[in-house]
Amino acid sequence: MSVFRMPSVFSATLAATVLVLVMALPARAANWQAVIVGQNETIEIDKERIARGFSGTTGWSRIILGREVNDPGGAYNAIHAQNLYDCGGRRFTTLRRAYFNGDTLVREESVSRQRANKIQIGSIDERLLSAACGAHAGVEEPGFAESIGRAVQGLLDPERATAMHADMRSLDEGTRVRAVPVSDASPKPVAQAAATPAVPATVAPTPSGEKPRHISLPPIDKAAADQAAASVGLKPGTTAVPSKPGAKPEVKSVAAAASQAAAQTETASEKRLRELQYATSGPRKAVAKKKPKPAAEPVAENPAAHMHVHWAYEGAGAPANWGKLRNEYAACGTGQRQSPIDIREGIKVSLETIRFEYKPTQFRIVDNGHTLQVSVGEGMSMHVMGKRYELIQFHFHRPAEERVNGKVYDMVVHLVHKNDEGQLAVIAVLLEKGSEHPLIQTLWNNMPLEKDMEVTPAEAIDLMKLLPEIRSYWTYMGSLTTPPCTEGVLWMVMKQPLQVSPDQIAIFSRLYRNNARPVQPPNGRLIKESR
Repeated sequence: MSVFRMPSVFSATLAATVLVLVMALPARAANWQAVIVGQNETIEIDKERIARGFSGTTGWSRIILGREVNDPGGAYNAIHAQNLYDCGGRRFTTLRRAYFNGDTLVREESVSRQRANKIQIGSIDERLLSAACGAHAGVEEPGFAESIGRAVQGLLDPERATAMHADMRSLDEGTRVRAVPVSDASPKPVAQAAATPAVPATVAPTPSGEKPRHISLPPIDKAAADQAAASVGLKPGTTAVPSKPGAKPEVKSVAAAASQAAAQTETASEKRLRELQYATSGPRKAVAKKKPKPAAEPVAENPAAHMHVHWAYEGAGAPANWGKLRNEYAACGTGQRQSPIDIREGIKVSLETIRFEYKPTQFRIVDNGHTLQVSVGEGMSMHVMGKRYELIQFHFHRPAEERVNGKVYDMVVHLVHKNDEGQLAVIAVLLEKGSEHPLIQTLWNNMPLEKDMEVTPAEAIDLMKLLPEIRSYWTYMGSLTTPPCTEGVLWMVMKQPLQVSPDQIAIFSRLYRNNARPVQPPNGRLIKESR
């Protein structure tokens, strides 16, 4: 708990004052600097519009597309975003977006569903965070808004008070660290008072009536202490320790006292207190420690506690808990033919060729909160085992959920089909790092800006480009890899992977670093393989 608290009314007033001062600053000319330069897109940050305020650091970044995108307000080729960065918490929140065609503003909008996004290590967002939060580190003469922001943050966060002093001097010279003598109201034996010279300790300023928090102890002058001890009839290297009130002080060697103190288990705060006491008036009478409370008995897990958690890939909604989240998800925890699996020991047979009836089609793309999902027009189908399956949608996972003899691929695309009887069949195409894939780049170019927002571009895609040239495959019976984990799904995993560029993998990783379910036990399932 912090020893420094600011009244809520004063906090609100200070925040409003800072906001007015920052808004009153004159606009600066843009100074765009590249953060990521890809083959078709460039991501930049405006160094002139980075400002640290009461609630965090704000900055504008933009992505310059390699093509124009049609929009009801007019075509655009660049998207600007204003983000609020929590530098210490490694999170950012998007506040506004603006769409430009060159230097012409097409439209601007506030983000309706503002939420803090966790920044993953190695992501593009981490580079933007570094550029925004590190912008003030090398500035020798910060602007007025920066000085105000740093001062406010230093005032509200006492843990960073020392680091903030340099910036706060211009606002209040009275907040510098000053030397304050440490007083001790408890009575001291005469021997202690004589043996221990009065010394000042340096402490950080605190509000009136509160104890100092940050204490820097001065070095003990051993020669002076020995001389003072000799003046009251004590041998050098000893100290007087009172045993009981009114009793004659007991003489004990410093080494023995230190050994006895070190033998006791101390917390960090107790250690600091002991060092302070030795530096000022000698050791005090030991205080009896409270006995620790007995550990609580383990409580049986309540399945109802998971009922309001949404399924995810980490945290309380992680795959290990899927079967507990809802009754209809029970198969995720108890099913015997779950997917994905590590494909091993397939029986090589002459599998029939899958007949695809894919053609160029319009598409809709949406970020559903778990992956990027693409829907297509009617008439996209495939034939296998005497049945026709209609393509419903396809989506992506990173890394690939399927493994082949233990090997993990960079990504996978799942093409989900359904026949007239309601049976599901999934074609899995493994993706590995290599050259850029044109169709996937088209999808990334039209990536939605917000979750649950559907984008319907004017251009079409040719789904045949999502299939490898060699159509040999593994096949087995499994399940959906997401809740409700329905079983009875026919899986066909293409043996030849497709290539995607490192930039394309990085773009998807910016949204979903890991959205793959762990492999499930095969439980003796038959796996067939094209020979």
